[in-house]
Amino acid sequence: MAPAKSVDFPAGADGGSASGANEGGEGHRDIEAGGWASAPAPAPALSTTSRPRGQRLASLDVFRGITVVLMIVVDDVGGLVPAISHSPWDGVTLADFVFPFFLFIVGVSLAFAYKRVPDRALATKKAVIRASKLFLLGLVLQGGFFHSIHDLSYGVDIRKIRFMGVLQRIAIAYLTVALCEIWPRGGASDIGAGGYTLIKRYRHQLFVGLFLTVTYTALLYGMYVPDWEYEVTSQDTTLNHFMVKCGVRGDTGPGCNAVGMIDRHVLGIQHLYTRPVYLKTAQCSINSPRNGPLPSNAPTWCEAPFDPEGLLSSLMAIVTCLIGLQIGHIIVHFKEHGERIVRCSIPSLSLLILGFSLDLFGLRLNKSLYSLSYTCVTTGTAGLFFAGIYLLVDVYGYKKPLFPMEWVGKQALMIFVLVACNIAPILLHGFYWREPQNNLLKFIGIGD
Repeated sequence: MAPAKSVDFPAGADGGSASGANEGGEGHRDIEAGGWASAPAPAPALSTTSRPRGQRLASLDVFRGITVVLMIVVDDVGGLVPAISHSPWDGVTLADFVFPFFLFIVGVSLAFAYKRVPDRALATKKAVIRASKLFLLGLVLQGGFFHSIHDLSYGVDIRKIRFMGVLQRIAIAYLTVALCEIWPRGGASDIGAGGYTLIKRYRHQLFVGLFLTVTYTALLYGMYVPDWEYEVTSQDTTLNHFMVKCGVRGDTGPGCNAVGMIDRHVLGIQHLYTRPVYLKTAQCSINSPRNGPLPSNAPTWCEAPFDPEGLLSSLMAIVTCLIGLQIGHIIVHFKEHGERIVRCSIPSLSLLILGFSLDLFGLRLNKSLYSLSYTCVTTGTAGLFFAGIYLLVDVYGYKKPLFPMEWVGKQALMIFVLVACNIAPILLHGFYWREPQNNLLKFIGIGD
């Protein structure tokens, strides 16, 4: 079978990946040339060793493809079924797992992409270039350049461009974790080494993850958030001025948290996301959990911009990617299927239990803040899900039924650009008969 082109980013209104994982690849070459997708022979028992050198880890592509499909489903159906759409603030729904799954996949992929790094300087240069391209792509697609599908308007006022976004955050996480894999690592690889040896080899990466977690937690709960103000232009072009009363420390509500404060001061409030998810809360919508008119007693922060892919919360996104990297190390260093699954499942289950415990004790699950409990629950779920897919696809060989998901996983970035960023609807809307309203979208029954 001809080599399959690698996917730099696994996609998603919330996602991305460095490349397809190749178990016998030549280190950094994998991230550039990709792997190949030859079908593995069915493995009847968990004690069977892994596939021969050079065969692609199909389960990772399947995992990425399932996540892409999940992204499309929650984006398109979430408006009709709020239970699967993003949680308005605290709590998690099906949609809230999509972005962490993509970050997890990035981390796993990087373990294969940089399994061997003969030239660290060259690998660093390529990682920086790749991350820069991804960041710039996100800036164009999610910074406000494409405004409306229906009137085909485009262009962005640089004074109001959104700096952060899904692709931008993935670029940051990818570059940080890639550098951790290229530089601060132990000595020569010991295939089949025990868990302690693995921890010792990658102790620097674990320290980075711990440092980021402590820094995030200290800033979130330790920073003082003063009163602040903002302006919003209403539909009748009236400029409305609002004052948000805070004067608190450690608040994790929508209006007075340190995540939003840092973004307002560093990025500028005019560069933040203008349709925050907390507009669907009962405090800000009479149709909650759907968007709706503001209640008469709505808090002043309801219409304030807030970026769910902000600076402080990106620290925990990097931690998610780092955890995925460690799961990738397990696949690289251990060759028995059973050992791989057990060593992936135990830490993943531990994270899941820890996350729910933290939520029980008051550190609430929250995607917008990317809280510690949310990081543990979503990453633990990703690890268990990956172990299950690995068991089905790479161990027992159930690859043909999941081939569509594998194909989607290999084309993830293209699908994200066309579907999640509304490029496909814009293209379809641009072809019409005589009058713009007689466009292809209307012809296939989804236009206005």
